[in-house]
Amino acid sequence: MSDPLRPRAALRTAVVWEVLQDALDRRVKATGRQALDVLDTGGGSGNFAVPVARLGHQVTVVDPSPNALFALERRAAEADVADRVRGVQGDAHGLFDVAERGGYDVVLCLCVLEYVDDPAEGVCLVVAALRPEGVLSLLAAGLGGAVLARALAGHFKEARQALDDPNGRWGDGDPVPRRFTADQLTALVEGAGLAVGAVHGVRVFADLVPGVLVDTEPGALEALLKLEEAAAELAAFHSVATQLHVLGETREATEA
Repeated sequence: MSDPLRPRAALRTAVVWEVLQDALDRRVKATGRQALDVLDTGGGSGNFAVPVARLGHQVTVVDPSPNALFALERRAAEADVADRVRGVQGDAHGLFDVAERGGYDVVLCLCVLEYVDDPAEGVCLVVAALRPEGVLSLLAAGLGGAVLARALAGHFKEARQALDDPNGRWGDGDPVPRRFTADQLTALVEGAGLAVGAVHGVRVFADLVPGVLVDTEPGALEALLKLEEAAAELAAFHSVATQLHVLGETREATEA
């Protein structure tokens, strides 16, 4: 359930967290195990790993940054879940040097696909980490949201460039190497052998609404959060979302 006391920054993760919690709950019921094995690829300092561990699950975080892993260790200790969070240094291409192939009930691949050289290979690698009844949570940058944001900022040439560029980049100064449409992401997930359980648009409005409005108008934050959650499931808004979340499930998981 949504927590009205969550800070404004939670608008960026609320939709993904709701979907992920539901997926975890379904896997707990299907497996009969209260503690699942979760792999968080590119999990950084534990924005998702630590909350997942607080639900009682065992989480392995793979990230290339030693600094991020140090922050993860500190955050896990502060949340009293250090015994349920393990951080290891690595990346998607060398995933099975540090993680177990076919050893996880749920794999998180959040804001990673934009940075790998071969997205199709990247998705296949993380899928290979799943058990036969596993679930993949995939979050990546959306093309339409970037085009809309550049246009609303008055950068019309950059908006057009992002629209025409095969990687969805608006120029040399664009910090995101690659963006996706919902169709592209679902094709990658299906190409890796998973069924698409759901697609959600993330940050449909949050990045466009002036911060001062949300911070000063009574009740605006919670109202915006509810709007985000309602729009996330509607395909009409996927094309303008800043990010896209795809839930991929193995055939066994969909039949469970």
